[in-house]
Amino acid sequence: MDVRYAVSKKEYSRMNTEELRENFLIQNIFEADKINLTYSHIDRIIAGGACPVKKALPLLAGEELGADYFCERRELGVINIGGAGTVTVDGTVYKMDHFDGLYIGRGTKEIVFKSNDDKAPAHFYLNSTPAHKEYPTKHIPLVNAVHRACGDFKDCNKRTINQFIVPGNCDSCQLTMGLTQLEEGSNWNTMPVHTHERRMEVYIYFDIPQDNVVFHMMGNPTETRHIVVQNEEAVISPSWSIHSGVGTKNYTFIWGMCGENQVFDDMQGVKTTDIR
Repeated sequence: MDVRYAVSKKEYSRMNTEELRENFLIQNIFEADKINLTYSHIDRIIAGGACPVKKALPLLAGEELGADYFCERRELGVINIGGAGTVTVDGTVYKMDHFDGLYIGRGTKEIVFKSNDDKAPAHFYLNSTPAHKEYPTKHIPLVNAVHRACGDFKDCNKRTINQFIVPGNCDSCQLTMGLTQLEEGSNWNTMPVHTHERRMEVYIYFDIPQDNVVFHMMGNPTETRHIVVQNEEAVISPSWSIHSGVGTKNYTFIWGMCGENQVFDDMQGVKTTDIR
């Protein structure tokens, strides 16, 4: 498990490109027959991926958590962005098709990831946060997410926000999670920008066509930087940072948030003309 420490506005302002990528960019999320995880000290979120190909992959706590099992004190969100597979949760098997989601509550002892076809393996993207109580495991197919149409073609940002783990759709302690799809011809997300003083966020960008990239905009609104992101790479976004992106073509991304407030629209807006 890769461990990343918190970075304040002060340290951020002095970072060069390599240092920004070292602190905020998560690469190599999906490797065959491995579970790769990054532990961020920003609200103690864990982000990563499980890519079972030839074998099933159990999710273990590891020494970093100091726990007997991964969800002893944590909750977990899963969205499959690859081929069909299954997640076994304390003996119950959940079929996970492309873009299916799954919430797994605190106290779950056994979590095992498996693909149906090693030629088209599942890519299970994971977000996990500390949890203070137990909520039931819930399977959330894409059709059962909350769908919010946003933007328009004239602003190059027509997209659908699919909310999987949000209040009213799936109970959780602090984790919220969803998937945003940009339509062909649109390449901007989250513009005008905002920050979340009460929540941090992690983005994973994917469905980026070959030889294309996404420019992830981050930082203090009056002192912005960018990180160039390739397919299936993620960015850690502190609460003080904006988190917007523009791609050379349309793309899809999963957002996961945690902190002390789960209200989706709890944010501090920034006028586009005030960005520096």
